[in-house]
Amino acid sequence: MARHKGDESDRGIGGDGGVDLGTVSDLVTPMAVRVAATLRIADHIAEGRRTAKDLSEAVNADADALERLLRHLATADVLVRDESGAYSLAPLGESLRAGGLREMLDLEGAIGRADLSFAHLLHSVRTGGPAFPEQFGRPFWDDLAADPVRTASYDAQMGVDVAAWAPPIISAYDWGSLGHVIDVGGGNGTLMAALLRAYPTLRGTVFDQSETAAAARATLAAAGLADRSDVAAGDFFEALPPGADGYLLSAIIHDWDDDAARAILRSCAKAAGAKGSVFVVEKTGTDGESVITAMDLRMLVYFGGKERGVAELSALGESAGLTTIAVHPAGTLSIVELAVR
Repeated sequence: MARHKGDESDRGIGGDGGVDLGTVSDLVTPMAVRVAATLRIADHIAEGRRTAKDLSEAVNADADALERLLRHLATADVLVRDESGAYSLAPLGESLRAGGLREMLDLEGAIGRADLSFAHLLHSVRTGGPAFPEQFGRPFWDDLAADPVRTASYDAQMGVDVAAWAPPIISAYDWGSLGHVIDVGGGNGTLMAALLRAYPTLRGTVFDQSETAAAARATLAAAGLADRSDVAAGDFFEALPPGADGYLLSAIIHDWDDDAARAILRSCAKAAGAKGSVFVVEKTGTDGESVITAMDLRMLVYFGGKERGVAELSALGESAGLTTIAVHPAGTLSIVELAVR
């Protein structure tokens, strides 16, 4: 491909210190980083495989093509290439090791795979619907359910995210004042385990689909909390176990469009009855209304969902027969407490 004016060093439009549109719009480097994450390049380098030849043998890749990828990552300050052609990790590249960002960027994992749907962002913007089915031929949740390895990848990543959310959620509300809480769509049980450890009198149930419910059961058992917890498998669009004091929806509503979100809230309202409460936890910014725009687009592209501030969450609750009792700030999260009108 011939070099055109605007390629490489003079691609930017902000020569006076403004925004470099070429860098902002570049797809080459982000995809190179994601391929390196998928191939575990950083971990292999850390283990002592430092040449393209050695790395290609370890990851079953074409040596010449991999060398070209590695050279580019060196220009992006992800790797360092010495005079002999050997590679080491730059500080930025350390984040691509296991336990860093590698799992999120892995193109064969649930989230990295879903990000490929951004190739169809135009479809989402034109229609308001998800791009994932355009990329993969079926909705996100059906695609996830079709592959136990991807399901495990998703559950593990959500567990990592929930572990970061758990401390502010725990401290923002007196969960111990509730006798029994059901974590609706509670994933692998990470949040419930944290709640039960923090509140010794609390009893908890994790409600999720069967594959994930099994992971939650293992988490709670490993934490020594089986005596105060149980796990129920099912579909939150159909029915939830009734009679609990609290129904917790942590990072669930943002996965869905308004109609589906309203249906989930109605299921919670029906199960909670007149005595229970519904707690919607979402990332809203410290002011309750400053959603993360990149995550908002992810929700659109993956699911046709959206990020919502407190006002919009409250209005959605009202439309599902619930009224806002209180809003409990939790750093950049908000816990919207709802009850049946």
